[in-house]
Amino acid sequence: MNKDLTVGEPQKVLWQFCLPLFGSIIFQQLYNIADSLVAGKFVGENALAAVGNSYEITLIFIAFAFGCNIGCSVIVSQLFGAKQYSEMKTAVYTTLIAGAVLCGVLMAGGLALCRSLLELINTPAEILDDSMLYLNIYILGLPFLFFYNIATGIFSALGDSKTPFIFLAASSTSNIAVDILFVTAFKMGVAGVAWATFLCQGVSCVLAILVVLRRLAGVKTEKRAAIFSWRLLGKISVIAIPSILQQSFISVGNIIIQSVINSFGASVIAGYSASVKLNNLVITSFTTLGNGISNYTAQNIGAQKMERVKQGFRAGLKLVWILCVPLFLAYFFAGRYLVFLFMDNSTGPAIDTGIQFLRILSPFYFVVSAKLVADGILRGAGLMRNFMIATFTDLILRVALAIGLARVFGSIGIWCAWPIGWTIAMCMSVWFYKCGPWNRKKEI
Repeated sequence: MNKDLTVGEPQKVLWQFCLPLFGSIIFQQLYNIADSLVAGKFVGENALAAVGNSYEITLIFIAFAFGCNIGCSVIVSQLFGAKQYSEMKTAVYTTLIAGAVLCGVLMAGGLALCRSLLELINTPAEILDDSMLYLNIYILGLPFLFFYNIATGIFSALGDSKTPFIFLAASSTSNIAVDILFVTAFKMGVAGVAWATFLCQGVSCVLAILVVLRRLAGVKTEKRAAIFSWRLLGKISVIAIPSILQQSFISVGNIIIQSVINSFGASVIAGYSASVKLNNLVITSFTTLGNGISNYTAQNIGAQKMERVKQGFRAGLKLVWILCVPLFLAYFFAGRYLVFLFMDNSTGPAIDTGIQFLRILSPFYFVVSAKLVADGILRGAGLMRNFMIATFTDLILRVALAIGLARVFGSIGIWCAWPIGWTIAMCMSVWFYKCGPWNRKKEI
């Protein structure tokens, strides 16, 4: 069901739109969490380390899929808000075609450079083969990742956050069952968790694309929409490329940090692999809420309703802070039990590392969530330069501090780099929001 986000009480409209998005990303993150959980519980600590080690490289591919999602989503939202339906359809078709080409290039490069990337980040010899096996299978499933992300971006742009939630709820719970089946019954090891994700994500992707095409066919236009537009590709790229660069550089930064972590051995890698999945569940959830705020902002800017942008920021901030409370309490006080879900031993350096990581980062979820809400407004308004400045400041600080503090304080120094980067970047993003055109009462 398509929904106009430019009418109705802003807080109610935004919350009704964003909460299903939050549920969707929780289920989407279960894909990665399930892989690590099953690998750690049913295969062993080295398997958990191998999946977690590969995960940092998969984030590069996710960055490109995310860029296609947000680029298409913002432009389609603006066109939908302006009721330019023919242009809106062309923007969707253009993204699908461009996404297919980009995906093909990434698959070729990823398969060719897989081992080199793993060696570059100092992957320990005992987990190198399993890391490479998992990564190669993941790369084969990139078309599903790309087209599913594009589909969810289109749903969000049309004001529909419930359909992606239904798809993800079904596919992610199925993934857990297939993970366990492949690993325990078929004894497939690390390959089993990778093939389970491939299979379940593939089914979800095909169904999502079919629903998108059916939904678009139901939108009436005065003239037939063009299949491709270089002009719209340029507009999409203006949003997508900075988002891709943002996520890619974050991924590269995480890979650098992973290489530092790898120097501390397999136990620390395993502990970090478990806890970073839990942390990424939170950060990705708030990023997705930020994407929803981007859709809300873009639709209202398309409809020239600037005051609603300010109301949306306040409503978004209130929403994420309410969600932060139980997440902080769970991670800070019950971190041991959550990390233990991934392991077969409740004591030792691996689980101690995971607990330490969560206790240092979780109090700062209130800080990073505020940054991501402000980022959502900036992205939806097309203010990508300001968005990039704040993002790269966070990244550069986290990488530099992780390297420097690790030499002095060991692994705990790496974990401390996150809150420092988040705090400074949050101040910048909120400042850029305060300087936005909605506060100057000027139209974009």
